[in-house]
Amino acid sequence: MKKRVLVLHGPNLNLLGLREPEIYGNFKLEDIDRELNQLAGELELELRVVQTNHEGELVEAIQKAREWANVIIINPAAYTHTSVAIPDALKAVGLPAIEVHLSNVYAREEFRHRSYLAGVVRGRILGFGPDSYYLALRAAQTLLSK
Repeated sequence: MKKRVLVLHGPNLNLLGLREPEIYGNFKLEDIDRELNQLAGELELELRVVQTNHEGELVEAIQKAREWANVIIINPAAYTHTSVAIPDALKAVGLPAIEVHLSNVYAREEFRHRSYLAGVVRGRILGFGPDSYYLALRAAQTLLSK
């Protein structure tokens, strides 16, 4: 049976390729998702991907994950620095989670240095652009093989 990974993309990630290319690059979210699906196939993982701009939808996706997923990869985007509901949901479902960011948040504005998720995730991967997601998927596969 394949192991299952849920990938959650937070607010404004649907605008990749248009939004602040000096920070996020010129790639689109569809490019990341395509590469993630290809890598998941190579790693023999089943993948579901959700993008939403709404905090409550992220919380609901996390809650539903307990019925399906083995690991959650989440880029909460701006909710990293503002949401208490998202880490509470991650704690409640008890699945291992990996926090991902395209940019190095520590090289940006001070308010981005605080992550409300940092204390509830297994690890954080940031600053590698789209490779942050691919590294996270490989980390998920490592977690699942133990």
